[in-house]
Amino acid sequence: MTTTHIDGVTVSTQASVYFDGKCVSHGITYPDGTKKSVGVVLPATLTFNTGAPEIMECVAGGCEYKLAGSDAWLKSAPGESFSIPGNSSFDIRVTEPYHYICHFG
Repeated sequence: MTTTHIDGVTVSTQASVYFDGKCVSHGITYPDGTKKSVGVVLPATLTFNTGAPEIMECVAGGCEYKLAGSDAWLKSAPGESFSIPGNSSFDIRVTEPYHYICHFG
């Protein structure tokens, strides 16, 4: 199921902009203190590093991703997600805007 709305959260109005504007996200905080980000990755091939574990949920568009230590590119489409361990990295290939929610673990 694809998340289309997130109610009852606080949104950071200052965007985080990465890779010369190829990734733009806004932080959101739930009433219980849980933090996530909502954003878009524009067409590019990028490498992201993680501190905490993350789950990338695709809400529109799609991507291919490759986790650190793997040679396999996997696809993620709307309604799908993938997990990245903490203190790791992943490569992402995007050919159309990839809209996501990043769930921090």
